[in-house]
Amino acid sequence: MILAIDQGTTGTTCLVVDGEGDLVGRGYREFSQHFPRPGWVEHDAAEIWEVTRRVALEACDDAGIAPADLQAIGITNQRETVCAWDPATGEPLHRAIVWQDRRTAAMCARLREAGHEQLIRERTGLVLDPYFSGTKIAWLLEHAPELRERAERGTAVFGTIDSWLLFRLTGEHVTDPSNASRTMLYGLEAGDWDDELCALLGVPLRALPEVRPSIGGFGTVRPGVLGDATCPVGGVAGDQQAALYGQACLDPGEGKNTYGTGSFVLLNAGDAPPAEHEGLLRTVGWQIGQRRMFAYEASVFATGAAVQWLRDGLGIISSAAETEPLADSLEGNDGVYLVPAFAGLGAPHWDPYARGTITGLTRGTTRAHLARATLEAIGFQTLDAVRAMESVAAQPLRVLKADGGATANRWLMRFQADLLGVPVVVPAIHETTALGAAFMAGVGVGRWNQREVTRTWRAATTYEPTMSRDRAEELHAGWRDAVGRSLGQARD
Repeated sequence: MILAIDQGTTGTTCLVVDGEGDLVGRGYREFSQHFPRPGWVEHDAAEIWEVTRRVALEACDDAGIAPADLQAIGITNQRETVCAWDPATGEPLHRAIVWQDRRTAAMCARLREAGHEQLIRERTGLVLDPYFSGTKIAWLLEHAPELRERAERGTAVFGTIDSWLLFRLTGEHVTDPSNASRTMLYGLEAGDWDDELCALLGVPLRALPEVRPSIGGFGTVRPGVLGDATCPVGGVAGDQQAALYGQACLDPGEGKNTYGTGSFVLLNAGDAPPAEHEGLLRTVGWQIGQRRMFAYEASVFATGAAVQWLRDGLGIISSAAETEPLADSLEGNDGVYLVPAFAGLGAPHWDPYARGTITGLTRGTTRAHLARATLEAIGFQTLDAVRAMESVAAQPLRVLKADGGATANRWLMRFQADLLGVPVVVPAIHETTALGAAFMAGVGVGRWNQREVTRTWRAATTYEPTMSRDRAEELHAGWRDAVGRSLGQARD
């Protein structure tokens, strides 16, 4: 039995997975969100730990086992969120600053104006943005009382949520490369904290966690911390990398898309740091032994959010499920395209000034056209991200494994396969993020090897492409024209 802890932005999910990779126990609880100022988002790290501990015990109870029966624990987490705590007492020294928080926008602007953007991009694979952890730590050091002095003398430490949970479980101050590579302080080539970037942001190296391979040893649960559990923590990864692993995308050219409010597309890029692309992030997927696997990552801002807009903003549907029969009722899109740039466009365009645009409207346009255009937009945005990845990746995409709520929409999954020209596969177990943490932990303690992970993963549905490539390109050309009209609209 393996416990997977999936610590997310609004709640914690814990799964108990057996030796065949089957889900046998589950628990879930939400926790508080704090918004002290506009654009600021915080969590109570102590509450996150207590909720996680309770949910872990509930999952064991649901599985009908005692915590002592656990062979290993795997952890996956909301990425980029930063905690600070006293390593002697475990007491949080400030609320956690959440990945969504924008308080360091001015700091990022100053770094950009000072000419540091290209260094950060080349060294870390990331863009200079408040999204990532480094400027959050710098802000804490500047604004939290006595925190800089404490960090320099070793009585305050920092870490992402995985580090915080690992400290509470095992007493060790550690992290893995997938989370470290989201901090803007980790060098992709060197595979460790970067002295120059830490100095640039004023972050003491001694306050950062030790980076260990994602699959392997992170310490043993201390007696009494999680009931009578005394098992090792065998695997750790950030949520999107864990989903890539949970989808068994273990070889170059395999990719996944998590269709949520937005979407995260990741492509396994192999075991060498991938080439730069202006519209993509480069990140560590995971590390096993001395071998690090890398990934390209693309963030799409509005996928499920676009469907929510049809429901809540326009009122033309009452549930997301209505979009499937509406889209299917038309022979084609009749030239109607929706670009859902409600908050700008993400990868590969990265245009914060883009705005939502509908093109091709006629008197014959109906709500079915808008529903179809919204689903098509989800597919086109994924296509744009994948094509950007393929332009620099060693291998083209061979299969897209899909998870998230939109995978229930069969019309969308068929359309996605048609656009990409490769199969789109939906897994039997939808909670692929937690499953990835379980797989990593199982490999870490020798329960499985990586080939067995591939055999353990199971598909529920495979959508094969049927559209001609000429027709797919014709549709994509119409989409590209609509995107061109949406770019830069809010610049003035």
